[in-house]
Amino acid sequence: MSQENNQNLKRSPVVVVVGHVDHGKTSLLDYIRKTEVVAKEAGSITQSVGAYEIVHGDRRITFIDTPGHEAFSKMRVRGAKVADVAILVVAADEGVKPQTKEAIKALEDSGTPFVVALTKVDKSNADLERVKNDLTSNNVLLEGYGGSTSYQGVSSKTGEGVAELLDLVLLAADVEDLTYNPTNKAAGVVLETRLDKKRGNSVTVILKDGTLRRGDLIATPTTKGKVKILEDFLGKAAAELLPSSPAVILGFESLPEVGEEFLAGKLSEEDLAKVKKVAARRLETASAEDKQTIRVILKADTAGSLEALRDILKNIPLKENQALDIISQSVGEITDGDVKDAVATGAIILGFNTYPNKAAENLARAQEVTIVTDEIIYKLVEGISNTFAEMGKSKFSSELEILAVFSSKGNKQTIGGRVNRGQIRIKSRLEIQRSLPDQGEKIIGSGRVLSLQQAKKQTNAVNEGSECGLIFDSEIKIEAGDKLLGK
Repeated sequence: MSQENNQNLKRSPVVVVVGHVDHGKTSLLDYIRKTEVVAKEAGSITQSVGAYEIVHGDRRITFIDTPGHEAFSKMRVRGAKVADVAILVVAADEGVKPQTKEAIKALEDSGTPFVVALTKVDKSNADLERVKNDLTSNNVLLEGYGGSTSYQGVSSKTGEGVAELLDLVLLAADVEDLTYNPTNKAAGVVLETRLDKKRGNSVTVILKDGTLRRGDLIATPTTKGKVKILEDFLGKAAAELLPSSPAVILGFESLPEVGEEFLAGKLSEEDLAKVKKVAARRLETASAEDKQTIRVILKADTAGSLEALRDILKNIPLKENQALDIISQSVGEITDGDVKDAVATGAIILGFNTYPNKAAENLARAQEVTIVTDEIIYKLVEGISNTFAEMGKSKFSSELEILAVFSSKGNKQTIGGRVNRGQIRIKSRLEIQRSLPDQGEKIIGSGRVLSLQQAKKQTNAVNEGSECGLIFDSEIKIEAGDKLLGK
């Protein structure tokens, strides 16, 4: 996005903190900004991208707090691309872990300069030399170890080394010579989106150039709008913001895609044409004849969480004969409309950090729609895995296939059949399953076994593989081919 003149000013760095889960990223940021974000996060794991601004000495630094769980790999990669400088967090008591390696690769791929924070140096089992050797073997060459990557040992409990770490960040930023032009149209990146019940489309952005003002037209490749409300990262109303400020914008016509670039200001038709393009959401579907298709409806509290939920699904093991079909995906609470869609398509509903409202809960119970939700990722993964594993398994332990209907008097019907599975017992209540055109196998009613015969003799039970006759009490008229199912 070109500059309109050469009035370049120095801007503060946007810093991303990356590393393995539980290596102390959020705790470090807590100490830096003197807040208690960890206590507010479910399970003490950061699960959505946040941006915060701090002052060190007389200089500002913007931090992007990226999640550490493996499901958020895309968000970490995106964070590295948005950021000017990164802090690679490595715990002094554990060293390089799988997500540390992933973070290193993301930084290398994006060309983002970084410094290393060796956290938890106050722990009794901290081993800095081992960690330094770990990093060297992963091509992170620290100062004094054959390279030029700066590092600092820190403790988020005592604050040891934190000021020195921030000094290193600012030094790295100075090398990059970060500038902006305040007269340019505002440009930056969409960091997070959320559908707010009261306020509508709420979009968090990082401003990288120009001046963002309330009242500006704003556009991304997938949507546009007008900046009706502009807030800083503390939620305070602002008339205008300068780079590298995080901002919350209300006024988009629809939620933009996370990671999109935006342009804002007095936009001409030419400006809008540059950023406008068709962005059809492509549902990730998989289908095949003779495969069991698991249809799912995805819901999440934010666009970033929704992306993470999609990534989770890619890593959930499926059986050989199973295929996944994402019917729809959206941000917000689970509504009765979602449940109706699930009923119509035979889908299950998966929710990350969002839950059904009362109407949806009642309808799902009545229609026996499966809803799997949680605000902790590993618990959600476990719930989805268990649900998928159970798919295709009958909830019925016994099955009687109807071979003939002999007579009926009122609700009492004399029928004959074969036990295909389990055991059929006298006085048991059985569900009636019938194959219906264009609907497949459906439960259409139930009834009770009043009398049971095998080889023309009365019996209390008939086992799998045997034929029998029975008197069945039901309002539903039984037909040959129906199946009677018992739990």
